[in-house]
Amino acid sequence: MDLSFTPEEQAFRSEVRQWVAANLPKEIERKVRAGIHLSRDEMQAWGKILGKKGWLGHAWPVEFGGPGWNAIQKHLFEEECALAGAPRVVPFGPVMVAPVIMAFGSPEQQRRHLPGIASGDVWWSQGYSEPGSGSDLASLKCKAERVGDKYIVNGQKTWTTLGQYGEWIFCLVRTSNEGKPQTGISFLLIDMKSPGVSVRPIILLDGCHEVNEVWFDNVEVPAENLVGEENKGWNYAKYLLAHERTNIADVNRAKRELERLKRIAKAEGVWDDTRFRDQIALLEVDIVALEMLVLRVLSAEKAGKQSLDIAGLLKIRGSEIQQRYTELMMLAAGPAALPRFGDVQLNAEAAGWQADYADVATLAATYFNMRKTTIYGGSNEVQRNIVSQTVLG
Repeated sequence: MDLSFTPEEQAFRSEVRQWVAANLPKEIERKVRAGIHLSRDEMQAWGKILGKKGWLGHAWPVEFGGPGWNAIQKHLFEEECALAGAPRVVPFGPVMVAPVIMAFGSPEQQRRHLPGIASGDVWWSQGYSEPGSGSDLASLKCKAERVGDKYIVNGQKTWTTLGQYGEWIFCLVRTSNEGKPQTGISFLLIDMKSPGVSVRPIILLDGCHEVNEVWFDNVEVPAENLVGEENKGWNYAKYLLAHERTNIADVNRAKRELERLKRIAKAEGVWDDTRFRDQIALLEVDIVALEMLVLRVLSAEKAGKQSLDIAGLLKIRGSEIQQRYTELMMLAAGPAALPRFGDVQLNAEAAGWQADYADVATLAATYFNMRKTTIYGGSNEVQRNIVSQTVLG
């Protein structure tokens, strides 16, 4: 197993690093490094910059407008973007639904939807979870009934991340109640401007409007928006979830946030606490181990070997690491992690934060927000069952 990068790969890394440094807006970088929430326009602005370069769909093959990079190049690109302070690409379009459309969509669906995803012009949302149907996704009830050349959709989706910005949503819907629950699910693409679609906010513990309920009341969807075959949507959903769970691991962001944790610990005077620094060291070891696991998979792919199906394992470890570094940041900041009150605040300059805290997502709020990571994308308990069955046998 060779985990070193070739001179050609190092040259590629340098090219990406220079381009990102020259094109990433400084205000967006500042906000990302300080943990400040980005607006819709800021998130989409970076996507459009990448889209203009042809890198928003950086994992796409050439035939669909992507750069055709190999697994190593994709990893290096993602690492350099994260370390440069670039925001995560909103994944629902380029990372999640696009591969499904490429693999299972019709040529017309590919022509219609892929260009808008690649450019960053069209914002997609994900319609999977429902009340009572999260990790047990096969129990979903949102119904689509075929009537002539259209489907009539009724039901509800929940925890729809950034759905308030969505222009299109890809949905799992029930088209049959016969046989096993998985066999009656279909994959639909729905225009969120359609009559009968309504989005209602869910305000989280951190006080932010990040997720939503999406309701469908007799929404008419052209039958041509069905991806693949009717009642075969479960197969497409599993294909998509492998992309989502790998994306959740996000080892590159963890490396960047580890450095932020160290800055905060030093600024707040807890760096000299040996027990606290031990916790940071343990976290760093786990981040390095996760990175080695990712590189192991990349090395196998590079050598033409069959890599382990470890999307679930990456999701487990990555999500737990995200929770740990947000918790340690909160503990390092102490009372300053709470919403600003009185004279209590972080040493902004030393910690890399801005002086005015009016728009800062507090560390305590971020800690609460990240409790979700071990639940979404399939709960970690379910992922452990999957890993035990598929990897350990």
